[in-house]
Amino acid sequence: MSSNNRPLSPHLDVYRLPLSAMLSIVHRGTGAFLTLGTIVLVWWLMALAGGEEAFMSAQEFMGGFFGRLILFGWSFALFFHLANGIRHLIWDAGYGFEKDEVEKSSFIVLGVSGFLTFLVWIIAFSFGVGA
Repeated sequence: MSSNNRPLSPHLDVYRLPLSAMLSIVHRGTGAFLTLGTIVLVWWLMALAGGEEAFMSAQEFMGGFFGRLILFGWSFALFFHLANGIRHLIWDAGYGFEKDEVEKSSFIVLGVSGFLTFLVWIIAFSFGVGA
């Protein structure tokens, strides 16, 4: 029998990754995105040191739609990576491994990271930083 005509395993159609597995993948992605965001931060700091023209160019980019989108994503990645890292520290201490606790902590990580991201952006806009 040719292996090309063999059916796929039935579990591939019905299996859904648990939320904690998806958050683990996102945790790695946010780590990579934080690296890229740090490069943008270094570029901004170099523009700050490079004089008024370079700084105004960097400020114009960061104040535009794409720059703000990068900053918003970077701030969410920062808070998500922080919250999920704290969850991993709790796991390293040997707590929170029950299935319901893992699910609950997954939602807590998402909630805390979303809340902190919006809080920072609301505070920034209230002080006129983002205006």
